[in-house]
Amino acid sequence: MTVREALKITEGRLRAVSDEAATEAEILLEHVTGRGRAGIRLSNTELSRENEAALDAAVERRLAREPLQYILGEWYFMGLPFEVAPAALIPRQDTETLCEEALRLITERGYKSLLDICTGTGCIAVSLLKLSGIWAEATDISSECAALAERNAKRNGVGIFARMADLFNGAGKYDIVTANPPYITDADMASLQEEVRHEPRLALAGGPDGLDFYRRIAAEAAEHVNPGGALLLEVGYNEAEAVAELFRCRESAVIRDLNGIERVVRIDY
Repeated sequence: MTVREALKITEGRLRAVSDEAATEAEILLEHVTGRGRAGIRLSNTELSRENEAALDAAVERRLAREPLQYILGEWYFMGLPFEVAPAALIPRQDTETLCEEALRLITERGYKSLLDICTGTGCIAVSLLKLSGIWAEATDISSECAALAERNAKRNGVGIFARMADLFNGAGKYDIVTANPPYITDADMASLQEEVRHEPRLALAGGPDGLDFYRRIAAEAAEHVNPGGALLLEVGYNEAEAVAELFRCRESAVIRDLNGIERVVRIDY
C-alpha cells in the first residue's frame, strides 16, 4: 500500500485509543519511514515491507495503550530532543513552566550552579545548561535514569554530572535547586489513565496526600541552597498552597502555567 493509504488505515486504527489519531498516525509514519510529516498525506510512494511491518508493530504497541513517546524513543522538551525510556517519566510541557522560571532567575540573579533532583530523563538540568550555560548536577534514585540523563546531555552537546542518589544524598550547596518529584496521591494513583500506568510508579506516587517527597525536601533543602538562592518545585493540581506551607519560614511564590494552573512553587533563601 502507499504511504497515504497507510496513513488512513493507521488513523482509523488509532481512533480506538486516541483523540488525536490523525496526528499520532502522521508521527508514527514519519518515525518508521523517515519522511517529513508535511509530505506524508500526499505521498503515493509504496510503503516498503520493512516499513509496513515496523508501522504495524508500533500501532499494536499504541493499541495496548503504551505512550507514543516510549514507542518513538524520544520526545522534545524546551525545543530540545530527549531520549525517553520506561525507566523515566516522560517530559511534559507542564514542566517547561519550571524551566522558564529557572531561566529567568539564572539571568536576573546571576546564578552559577544548579542541582536537579529526581532528574529522570535529565530534561530540566540539560535544558537549563544548554540554554543558560549554568553548571549543572543531577541526581536520581534510579541508576538507569542517571545514565539516561548523561546520554541526553551528550545528545544535546553539553555535560552534566549525573549520579544515582536519593534526593540530596552526597550533594553540596547550589545557587538554584530544581525538582519535579512524585506528587500523585494514593487515591489518584488508583485511577490513572492506562498510558500513565506505563510510566514508573517510582516517579509518580507521592503518598497518601501527594506530599511525601516535599516534606523530605523541606527538611533538607536549607543545607543545600546558597544564601540568595532559590528552590523551584513542580507541584500537582491544588498542591501549591500545602507545599508552600511546608516552607512557611521562607519567602515563597507560586507560578502558574499557560492554563492558569498553579504549577511551580518557588522558595527563596
